[in-house]
Amino acid sequence: MPEKFLKKVCLLGDGAVGKTSLVRRFVSDQFEDKYILTVGTKVVKCDIKVSISGAEATVTLMIWDILGQRMHDSLHAAYYSGASGALIVCDITRRETFDHVPEWIEAFRKSSPKSCVLLLANKSDLPSWGATKDELDELARKYDANGYLTSAKTGQKVEQAFGEIALKMCTEASKPE
Repeated sequence: MPEKFLKKVCLLGDGAVGKTSLVRRFVSDQFEDKYILTVGTKVVKCDIKVSISGAEATVTLMIWDILGQRMHDSLHAAYYSGASGALIVCDITRRETFDHVPEWIEAFRKSSPKSCVLLLANKSDLPSWGATKDELDELARKYDANGYLTSAKTGQKVEQAFGEIALKMCTEASKPE
């Protein structure tokens, strides 16, 4: 009988980096060009199939799309409770959002130290990047994570990122400290 998992994953990052658009692309394969401010948090449920040691498993992701305004840090810690992982998102065309990624990772890992993270540099379909792929890879190595250049608009690497975080949350939870 195939295994089933229920995992909570948080999408974190500054405002307007595309967190909600990434969720919409992954869950319903749609993209909306207009900006919609997330107030508080929005939770979406989605099933994904992964292969664990050659066996198929179903992971029900509870995707928490959390507001990106840093002035709400005290709320963020409460939202992180029970999370098995996080997708830390920046807008590759806005350097300041890339520079804030370490703060998001450190805040999340304070609340969820055993949880895994992936770094997503979104809007990679646009020109005039504020950071490079090499910088993303270096930052990912520093935090023992993988980094993806994603585009919610085109769908580039979106499914792969959600698939990897789902697999990591199921397989890394049993690793010793």
